[in-house]
Amino acid sequence: MGRDEDMDMDGDMTEAIGAVLARAFHDDPVMEWMLPGGTGVPLLFTTMARHVHQIADVRREDGELTGAALWDAPGHVPDDESAIPGFVEAMGERVSYGVALEEAFARYRPAEPHWYLAQIGTDPAAQGRGVGSALMREGLARCDADRLPVYLESSKESNVPFYERFGFAVTSEIKLPDGPVVWGMWRDAVL
Repeated sequence: MGRDEDMDMDGDMTEAIGAVLARAFHDDPVMEWMLPGGTGVPLLFTTMARHVHQIADVRREDGELTGAALWDAPGHVPDDESAIPGFVEAMGERVSYGVALEEAFARYRPAEPHWYLAQIGTDPAAQGRGVGSALMREGLARCDADRLPVYLESSKESNVPFYERFGFAVTSEIKLPDGPVVWGMWRDAVL
């Protein structure tokens, strides 16, 4: 298992990240609420990796991508204009669900400077082998070097204990319109 040091975040790499995250989120309540049946999920994650989030950490086993995490540093402004075509293609007439999700999340995101863990996922075939933990340790080391807190939203209650093991605590329960609950989680800066 290892990290790609010099990733080309265009083309093949962002598509591979989109595919591994789609597999990781195959049973995610928020993905099912936004895109029932999963159609469009790989393109949705590819668009996020390519245009929205700043840093992608990946793990590989035997040359295959087994996990990915998408992060934003404090103050990062996504390239929303470039992302719109991908989101529209991925979501079609359900794009309003993506807008509702972002509006709900925006109400709970902390105002103080922090790192943001947007997505982290492991291919189901590689789960239980430490891929997610390795991705989390790698990302948190970057955050700790900056001496800044970290925020994330957990879309599955069963994942909350995983995040708690890394020092996160639930700070909010975000109810999506006619949809599932998402847990906002915060990790204080390590000084």
